[in-house]
Amino acid sequence: MAGKIQGLSEEEREHLLPLLQNAQWVEVVGRDAIYKEFIFKDFNQAFGFMSRVALKAEKMDHHPEWFNVYNKVQITLSTHDCGGLSQRDITLATFIDEASIF
Repeated sequence: MAGKIQGLSEEEREHLLPLLQNAQWVEVVGRDAIYKEFIFKDFNQAFGFMSRVALKAEKMDHHPEWFNVYNKVQITLSTHDCGGLSQRDITLATFIDEASIF
């Protein structure tokens, strides 16, 4: 059985969160989570992006909270198993940024 997922340490937060903030991720007020909005050319591009993220999230067993209308995708990441941000969120956010470029 896998060990319990750990939240980010203070040292990890100090190192990793500024990197995500540079990529336009923002901390959610009143919650230990990060958020980013993506705008695409049209629904087809937005849906393709969401499909790529969904496949990765399923492999990671770590699923984003998201909302989509036409060409806009809003994503919030937090690890429910530890009640806040974990390395899983950092890994998925990094993948999401890479997937948004295609």
